Amino acid sequence: MLTARPTDPAAPLKVALMSCAHTHAGSYAALLESRADVELVVADPDGYGDVRGVRLVPSYADAWEAWPEGPDAIVVTSANAHHRDLVLEAARRGVHVLCEKPLATSVPDAEAMVAACHEAGVVLMTAFPVHFSPAVQALRTAVAEGALGEVIGLTGTNNGKLPTARDWFTDVELAGGGAMVDHTVHLAEILDSVLGPPATVHATTNRILHADRAGEGAETGGLVTLTFDSGVVATIDCSWSLPEDAPTWGGLRLQALGTGGQLQIDAFAQHVGGPGQWLPYGSDLDALLLDAFLGAVRDGRAVDPTGEAGLRTVRVVAAAQESVRTGQPVALAEV
Repeated sequence: MLTARPTDPAAPLKVALMSCAHTHAGSYAALLESRADVELVVADPDGYGDVRGVRLVPSYADAWEAWPEGPDAIVVTSANAHHRDLVLEAARRGVHVLCEKPLATSVPDAEAMVAACHEAGVVLMTAFPVHFSPAVQALRTAVAEGALGEVIGLTGTNNGKLPTARDWFTDVELAGGGAMVDHTVHLAEILDSVLGPPATVHATTNRILHADRAGEGAETGGLVTLTFDSGVVATIDCSWSLPEDAPTWGGLRLQALGTGGQLQIDAFAQHVGGPGQWLPYGSDLDALLLDAFLGAVRDGRAVDPTGEAGLRTVRVVAAAQESVRTGQPVALAEV
């Protein structure tokens, strides 16, 4: 296993985007291609063909070999089940990694990815763009400074449309599950950054919505309840519940209630909208995520949200899945 080689601060970073399977691939590719400090290659082994205007290659092997010394970093935007192999190969080659969420489809895979990158001395970060939302930062600051008094409970909603044109999102083998896997981790990461990991997880799911379109066994609606050692209770509505004619894919909201007040945040409030219209403005969260990752690559040191943060959210999802199976709360320590 190689260790990460130092990057030349005067030279562009060589970055390979691995797969166009995830819906974020197009945004990441456009942002990376626009940067003067990045040389980008995009691998599209599944032939989606909808990420244009970039140096496109048809296989992962071509991306690994696009430069004589290989890439400095990769961005993993494959189907969830393929994250592990790509990240382990990056660690073997001494290449830094930004990996889409969820980090993996199982706790053992996520643990192996974190361990391999740690051993290789490479950066591993998990792609949680909402971590960089000014609204989320305002929540972290308010809780840390005691502006809400003692926090009693939090209610989160991460709803969206059932993904289209990327059918693997509803394939349990490729995605690891359905809406609960897709939409729990963003809020789980935010709660983790505010309160640390929960003590227990209790979850319920259903297939009331879109059952005719979702893959076999993929939940389309869910509610995850997290209980922390302090007694704080947080809920996550993690459903594919937006109608087809909604003007955007979905959103993320979180309400925190304390003894001294409450705070409601909407990570995507910066927009002008109307019937069939959604015009965002303000902070580009994907761009802020990529700025943090490329800075971490230059420094050789991961920043939040790290691979470890991604692992902790995979543990929350695994506990939620076990809770659905048993109908009982599951202690995170048991996952």
